[in-house]
Amino acid sequence: MGNLADRIEAYLKTILGEAEGGSIILQRGFLAKIFSCAPSQINYVLTTRFTVEKGYLVESRRGGGGFLRIVRLGFDEESNFHRLMNELLGEEVSQLRANNLLENLCEEDILTEREAILLKSVFADKIIGEFLSNTYAPRLRAKMMKEVLIGISRADLES
Repeated sequence: MGNLADRIEAYLKTILGEAEGGSIILQRGFLAKIFSCAPSQINYVLTTRFTVEKGYLVESRRGGGGFLRIVRLGFDEESNFHRLMNELLGEEVSQLRANNLLENLCEEDILTEREAILLKSVFADKIIGEFLSNTYAPRLRAKMMKEVLIGISRADLES
C-alpha cells in the first residue's frame, strides 16, 4: 500500500468495520508504536481522513489516560438522521464539504456514483455562486444538501 497515512487509514477502517456498534477506542501512542511514527502523524490522518463530512466522528483526549474514540456515522433509522445532519451541516456548507459528504454516501452505497456526480455539479460554486454572493451560496448549498439527505432517508424508510 502507499504511504504511511494510507496504511494508518486502512488499518483504522478495517478495525472499525470489525467493531460492534461502529466505534473503536484506541490510544494514540499505541497506534504510533504499531506504525513506528510520531503521534502527530496519527493526528494528521484523523483530521484529514476521518472527518464528519466523510462519515466519522473523532473524540480525542490527550494526556496519560488519553484516548481516541472513532465513531462511524451511520445513515440508518437509529442514527437520528435528521438531527445528525442538521448538526453536521449547520447553516452553511462549502463545496468541498458537500463533495466529501457525497463521496461518503457513495461509499455507503446510498448514492450511485452517477447520482453523486450530478449532485456535485448542482452544488458547485460555479453554478450557485453565479447567482448568489459568497455570503448566500454556502447557505443555499446547506439547505439543498439537507433536503437531498431528507429525501434519501424517506426513500430508505419507504423501501
